[in-house]
Amino acid sequence: MTFEIWCVFALSALGLACVPGPNSLLALSHGARYGYKKTIWTICGGVSGFFILITVAMLGLGTLLEAKPELMIGLQWLGALYLAWLGFKLFFASAISIEQTTTVVSVLPKELFKQGYFAALSNPKVLLFFTAFLAQFINPDEAFIPQFLIITFSFLCIEFAVEYIVARLADKVKTLLLANGRTFNQCCGSIFLLLAAIAVVKSLI
Repeated sequence: MTFEIWCVFALSALGLACVPGPNSLLALSHGARYGYKKTIWTICGGVSGFFILITVAMLGLGTLLEAKPELMIGLQWLGALYLAWLGFKLFFASAISIEQTTTVVSVLPKELFKQGYFAALSNPKVLLFFTAFLAQFINPDEAFIPQFLIITFSFLCIEFAVEYIVARLADKVKTLLLANGRTFNQCCGSIFLLLAAIAVVKSLI
């Protein structure tokens, strides 16, 4: 992979990472509720999920899902259910005060990681997108493994950086966000429920 092609890929990946989605929303919500340091667990979970998606996409599962639409629909419904569960959980969550954010987070790293991980896996259509998107940057005349490692590592670093920035910004303004904590939780929860509904509608089209 030439440096020029890598630059085009990096810019494309940055644009993709900046598009609002379940993981960036989690980074925003957790950054405000738990602080950016604890939200790193959420981000690492999401990056791990994206690693799985990229790996299976590069190994051809995206093509399999295109050939078997019923499998895609089943995965979409599972993803929608998980997003809906996150939405209900956050919508009905009680507001956390600034003082509570320093005491509640000590038992949460594993849970934060799991939420980030499964949020990344919640949309199987990403498999198809990665299959089409990443294929544009693979040179069939060059060794596959080095290109795979470069593309995967670069994308995950960019995704991590964008979500980390979102978490830092949320942490900076958490006084404002948590002052309206119940409303903030309900807004984030509603967005997750909307994403779940969109996933269901798309599976029926």
